Amino acid sequence: MQTEKVVKYIVDWLKSYLETSHQKGFVIGISGGIDSAVTSTLCAMTGYPLLNLEMPIHQEKNQAERAKKHIEWLKSNFSSPIDSIEVELTNTFDSIVNAFPKTESSDQVNLALANTRSRLRMTSLYYFAGINNYLVAGTGNKVEDFGVGFYTKYGDGGVDLSPIADLLKSEVYEIARYLGINTDIQKAKPTDGLFGDDRSDEDQLGASYDELEWAMQQKEEGKISDNFTGREKEVFDVYSRLNRINQHKMVAIPVCEIPKELMK
Repeated sequence: MQTEKVVKYIVDWLKSYLETSHQKGFVIGISGGIDSAVTSTLCAMTGYPLLNLEMPIHQEKNQAERAKKHIEWLKSNFSSPIDSIEVELTNTFDSIVNAFPKTESSDQVNLALANTRSRLRMTSLYYFAGINNYLVAGTGNKVEDFGVGFYTKYGDGGVDLSPIADLLKSEVYEIARYLGINTDIQKAKPTDGLFGDDRSDEDQLGASYDELEWAMQQKEEGKISDNFTGREKEVFDVYSRLNRINQHKMVAIPVCEIPKELMK
């Protein structure tokens, strides 16, 4: 990857999209992770206003600390208008949970509540986007958005534009090194932070991003599970299963198109 040219291309694309949309700037949720750090930096490089939103919900302390350090780094390294707001959503989330009928805890319930956290944050992002005439910048990468569908529908998948969605996770890390993103963020294990514990993306997915990138490439080349053995077969099957069950996130919403003869 020609990293410098890719960075310039994304920044120019962001500027062009913003100017065409007649909006005034960007708003992004800062998690303390690599994807939001890279995306927010690319937005800051446009020279347009950037609002960084911290939205803790029973957040791990180290995640919050990395987010704050990154925002400080942005403010000290860029002359463009960069602001930040912390919106403490823990009590709001707890109120929603208390409003739901009491249900015995299970993996399915925990996942539903994790997705509720993400959708609550999306609502907050669009509130600030609306009052400032900003665009919500998404932070999903190619493996998450188009490979395994590792995001929340109408949560972190609800955005106005996706600057890094054509980049593999490894390429996001390469850009992070080029941009000089805080090493604590670069070294931190990837996590969506939606469960209030320290589980990583790999814990949830059953494979690392490097493994999933490999499987994604094999799938694109037309390979099937029988082509592999051992760990490679296991990873390929993990990728294939997630890609299959999450298609509802990655394709257009189905529309019931009424036959014309029925509309006469």
